[in-house]
Amino acid sequence: MATAALASVSVPAVVCGKPAFAEKKFLGARVAAAARPQASKAAKFVVKAEKSDRQLFFSDKAAQSYLDGSKPGDFGYDPLGLYKPEGAGGFIDPKWLAYSEVIHCRYAMLGMAGMVAPEILGKLGLIPAETGLVWFKTGVIPSEGQYDYWASPLALFWIEVVLMQFAELRRWQDYRHPGSQSKQYFLGLEQFFGGSGDPSYPGGAIFNFLGYGKDEKSMNDLKLKELKNGRLAMVATLGFFIQAMATGEGPFQNLTDHLADPFNNNILTTFGKIGGSF
Repeated sequence: MATAALASVSVPAVVCGKPAFAEKKFLGARVAAAARPQASKAAKFVVKAEKSDRQLFFSDKAAQSYLDGSKPGDFGYDPLGLYKPEGAGGFIDPKWLAYSEVIHCRYAMLGMAGMVAPEILGKLGLIPAETGLVWFKTGVIPSEGQYDYWASPLALFWIEVVLMQFAELRRWQDYRHPGSQSKQYFLGLEQFFGGSGDPSYPGGAIFNFLGYGKDEKSMNDLKLKELKNGRLAMVATLGFFIQAMATGEGPFQNLTDHLADPFNNNILTTFGKIGGSF
């Protein structure tokens, strides 16, 4: 009786993964015993990022939605959202920003060379002392002094303003209407101002007289190098201003002083002296 009663009792099986049952004898009757739960293997998920040759710098998905890397120097970095197509209600044109950056890079590189070259040449005795002045003593800051050339600094300043205004006006016209400068008379040189269709890189016998960038790859490499050096030049120019206010010396003199005694002539000691003077 007991054996029959036990034989009639069904024991529920615990299912884990595949159903697996083992039979055991209990008092002569076969009873279905639950199989031990088998340890399931954890599934492995591997996420592989798609390889890209594009270099990114603190970029995010929002910036990459409109910065696609088609422009030179585009590393997907736009924390202020200046390049957004709808940014600032259309007040800032992304196309103009890219163009103006190239122009400012070129001016910064020329300006930086012009700021440091007279000081270096004057220190080396290659030009007269009266012209080898530190950049902020050439009339930029009237109270610091001015140069002594063939004309007064004020007259030379206005000559530069007129010449630069003429050049900038023609550049602006070429930006708005690419190739238009080849249709306006300019001392018989208008044939050289036809441009390439891209106002940022006009090319031709005047603006690319060395024939750089003969193919697309080399041209893109040169565009990127120009922007990198130009951005560095803009930061360096700002550094020249800060150095002048902090030390009262030119960048070349600051460099030679630092190399002569790096432990006592560096940014920490300089700002320490400034802080101690207050």
